[in-house]
Amino acid sequence: MTALRPLLFAANWKMHLDPAEAREYLQRFLAAVAPRSGRELWFFPGSVAIEASAQACRSRADIRIGIQDVHWEPKGAFTGAVSVGMARGAGASMALVGHSERRHVFGESEADTRKKVRALLDAAMGIVLCVGEKLEERERGETGAVVLRQLAAAIDGLAKEELSRLVIAYEPVWAIGTGRHATPADAADVHRVIRGHLTARGAPTNTILYGGSVNLSNIRALLAEPEINGVLVGGASLDPERWAEIVETNA
Repeated sequence: MTALRPLLFAANWKMHLDPAEAREYLQRFLAAVAPRSGRELWFFPGSVAIEASAQACRSRADIRIGIQDVHWEPKGAFTGAVSVGMARGAGASMALVGHSERRHVFGESEADTRKKVRALLDAAMGIVLCVGEKLEERERGETGAVVLRQLAAAIDGLAKEELSRLVIAYEPVWAIGTGRHATPADAADVHRVIRGHLTARGAPTNTILYGGSVNLSNIRALLAEPEINGVLVGGASLDPERWAEIVETNA
């Protein structure tokens, strides 16, 4: 029997699920999904639910808990912000960086994203770096240029060994929460562009995820593309039974 290739399934809960709801969710999810070799499951709850989520999953080595955003300063007068150290203390071992909602809703700059990457690397935290184009950029044929600009800005100055620690998530902005999604072939093409850039920088083995209206109807076709190493999912991850079905999908 051919061994299944390694896959990563990351769930971004965004502004959903308080601590009690997170505990209930994970109790149901863990009952439905057993550990599998080569399959990692990452959850990004809201900041207030990180500790509850980490405690609920403490017996599962295949599950890691992250934070949806961090500030690059270790402490200071930044009302509402969470430092890398605070996130780690709550039980997070990784963070999302540069999600499109941080870029386009909250106005995060590429310089901000780069500083967050640096802070997380210095703290030995995992990073999921998000890149992706808006609809008008896609329609102008600028997808590759936009993605590479965002990627290059975030990793500027990093050494090869630091680059290899990054997970990249390609999330076309026009596909997030809209019900639209890139075709598997289109997503794989962008993944090849990203991987080519990283390979040229000396880091050819990065995990690259696809995100954008991933669901049960398209997950198998997406994972059939060898360039796609897993998925970062928002809305479809909010129901534990449905998310369990998605993460059990074979490539």
